[in-house]
Amino acid sequence: MRLVVRVVFDTNVVVSALIFAAGRFAWLRTHWREGACIALVSRATIAELTRVLAYPKFRLSSEDRIELQGDYLPFCETVAPSEPCHLRCRDRKDQPFLDLAHSGKADVLVTGDDDLLALAGKAAFAIESPEAYRLRVFGTGSEV
Repeated sequence: MRLVVRVVFDTNVVVSALIFAAGRFAWLRTHWREGACIALVSRATIAELTRVLAYPKFRLSSEDRIELQGDYLPFCETVAPSEPCHLRCRDRKDQPFLDLAHSGKADVLVTGDDDLLALAGKAAFAIESPEAYRLRVFGTGSEV
Protein backbone atom coordinates (compact mmCIF):
# COMPACT_ATOMS: atom_id res chain seq x y z
CA MET A 1 0.00 0.00 0.00
CA ARG A 2 1.42 3.36 -1.06
CA LEU A 3 1.29 6.21 1.41
CA VAL A 4 -0.05 9.47 0.04
CA VAL A 5 2.33 12.36 0.61
CA ARG A 6 1.05 15.52 2.30
CA VAL A 7 2.47 18.41 0.27
CA VAL A 8 2.57 22.18 0.34
CA PHE A 9 3.28 23.55 -3.13
CA ASP A 10 4.40 27.17 -3.21
CA THR A 11 2.48 29.57 -5.43
CA ASN A 12 5.04 29.72 -8.23
CA VAL A 13 5.03 25.94 -8.58
CA VAL A 14 1.22 25.83 -8.70
CA VAL A 15 1.00 28.71 -11.16
CA SER A 16 3.58 27.09 -13.44
CA ALA A 17 1.67 23.80 -13.38
CA LEU A 18 -1.65 25.52 -14.09
CA ILE A 19 -0.70 28.09 -16.72
CA PHE A 20 1.94 26.20 -18.68
CA ALA A 21 0.05 23.02 -19.61
CA ALA A 22 3.01 21.66 -21.57
CA GLY A 23 5.65 22.97 -19.16
CA ARG A 24 8.03 21.09 -16.91
CA PHE A 25 5.62 21.13 -13.96
CA ALA A 26 2.52 20.11 -15.95
CA TRP A 27 2.76 16.58 -14.49
CA LEU A 28 1.72 18.01 -11.13
CA ARG A 29 -1.85 18.59 -12.36
CA THR A 30 -2.33 14.86 -12.92
CA HIS A 31 -0.47 14.14 -9.70
CA TRP A 32 -2.87 16.08 -7.46
CA ARG A 33 -6.00 15.25 -9.53
CA GLU A 34 -5.40 11.51 -9.21
CA GLY A 35 -4.96 11.79 -5.44
CA ALA A 36 -1.28 10.82 -5.55
CA CYS A 37 -0.69 13.56 -3.01
CA ILE A 38 -2.68 15.61 -0.57
CA ALA A 39 -2.03 19.21 -1.52
CA LEU A 40 -2.42 21.49 1.48
CA VAL A 41 -3.65 25.08 1.29
CA SER A 42 -4.58 27.79 3.76
CA ARG A 43 -6.50 31.03 3.45
CA ALA A 44 -3.20 32.87 3.08
CA THR A 45 -1.85 30.60 0.34
CA ILE A 46 -5.16 30.68 -1.55
CA ALA A 47 -5.14 34.48 -1.37
CA GLU A 48 -1.58 34.50 -2.72
CA LEU A 49 -2.57 32.21 -5.60
CA THR A 50 -5.54 34.42 -6.43
CA ARG A 51 -3.34 37.53 -6.39
CA VAL A 52 -0.62 36.01 -8.60
CA LEU A 53 -3.06 34.64 -11.17
CA ALA A 54 -4.33 38.22 -11.59
CA TYR A 55 -0.89 39.54 -12.65
CA PRO A 56 -1.27 41.41 -15.95
CA LYS A 57 1.62 39.47 -17.50
CA PHE A 58 -0.55 36.32 -17.55
CA ARG A 59 -3.39 38.06 -19.40
CA LEU A 60 -6.00 35.87 -17.75
CA SER A 61 -9.65 36.87 -17.66
CA SER A 62 -11.60 36.49 -14.44
CA GLU A 63 -13.19 33.36 -15.91
CA ASP A 64 -9.75 31.95 -16.80
CA ARG A 65 -8.51 32.52 -13.25
CA ILE A 66 -11.56 30.81 -11.75
CA GLU A 67 -11.15 27.87 -14.13
CA LEU A 68 -7.46 27.48 -13.25
CA GLN A 69 -8.21 27.60 -9.53
CA GLY A 70 -10.87 24.96 -10.21
CA ASP A 71 -8.11 22.68 -11.53
CA TYR A 72 -6.32 22.89 -8.19
CA LEU A 73 -8.35 23.91 -5.16
CA PRO A 74 -10.97 21.11 -5.25
CA PHE A 75 -8.11 18.62 -4.93
CA CYS A 76 -6.65 20.34 -1.88
CA GLU A 77 -7.14 20.01 1.85
CA THR A 78 -7.63 23.35 3.56
CA VAL A 79 -5.74 23.77 6.82
CA ALA A 80 -6.12 26.57 9.33
CA PRO A 81 -2.55 27.02 10.59
CA SER A 82 -2.80 26.67 14.34
CA GLU A 83 0.77 27.40 15.33
CA PRO A 84 3.63 29.11 13.55
CA CYS A 85 6.60 27.14 12.35
CA HIS A 86 9.70 27.59 14.51
CA LEU A 87 11.65 28.47 11.36
CA ARG A 88 11.63 32.04 10.13
CA CYS A 89 12.08 32.75 6.45
CA ARG A 90 14.16 35.70 5.26
CA ASP A 91 11.24 36.72 3.02
CA ARG A 92 8.18 37.29 5.20
CA LYS A 93 5.88 36.61 2.23
CA ASP A 94 7.06 32.98 2.31
CA GLN A 95 6.29 32.43 6.00
CA PRO A 96 2.67 31.26 5.38
CA PHE A 97 4.02 28.27 3.45
CA LEU A 98 6.22 27.23 6.36
CA ASP A 99 3.38 27.72 8.84
CA LEU A 100 1.02 25.70 6.64
CA ALA A 101 3.52 22.85 6.24
CA HIS A 102 4.09 22.81 10.00
CA SER A 103 0.43 22.95 11.06
CA GLY A 104 -0.73 20.67 8.27
CA LYS A 105 1.86 18.03 9.17
CA ALA A 106 3.19 18.10 5.63
CA ASP A 107 5.75 15.58 4.51
CA VAL A 108 7.26 18.07 2.09
CA LEU A 109 7.17 21.71 1.00
CA VAL A 110 7.84 21.95 -2.74
CA THR A 111 9.34 25.24 -3.86
CA GLY A 112 11.71 26.87 -6.28
CA ASP A 113 12.25 29.78 -3.89
CA ASP A 114 15.85 30.09 -2.69
CA ASP A 115 14.77 31.65 0.63
CA LEU A 116 12.70 28.54 1.44
CA LEU A 117 15.20 26.07 -0.02
CA ALA A 118 17.85 27.56 2.27
CA LEU A 119 15.87 26.11 5.20
CA ALA A 120 16.02 22.51 3.92
CA GLY A 121 16.99 20.03 6.62
CA LYS A 122 15.92 22.35 9.45
CA ALA A 123 12.23 21.39 9.72
CA ALA A 124 10.24 18.27 10.54
CA PHE A 125 9.14 18.28 6.89
CA ALA A 126 11.35 18.16 3.81
CA ILE A 127 11.84 21.34 1.77
CA GLU A 128 12.75 20.52 -1.80
CA SER A 129 12.66 21.67 -5.38
CA PRO A 130 10.03 20.37 -7.80
CA GLU A 131 12.74 18.27 -9.45
CA ALA A 132 13.70 16.65 -6.12
CA TYR A 133 10.03 16.05 -5.37
CA ARG A 134 9.62 14.33 -8.74
CA LEU A 135 12.51 12.03 -7.82
CA ARG A 136 10.83 11.33 -4.46
CA VAL A 137 7.55 10.41 -6.15
CA PHE A 138 8.67 8.63 -9.30
CA GLY A 139 12.31 7.83 -8.70
CA THR A 140 13.16 9.61 -11.93
CA GLY A 141 13.54 13.15 -13.18
CA SER A 142 12.36 12.31 -16.68
CA GLU A 143 8.90 12.80 -18.12
CA VAL A 144 6.33 10.27 -17.05
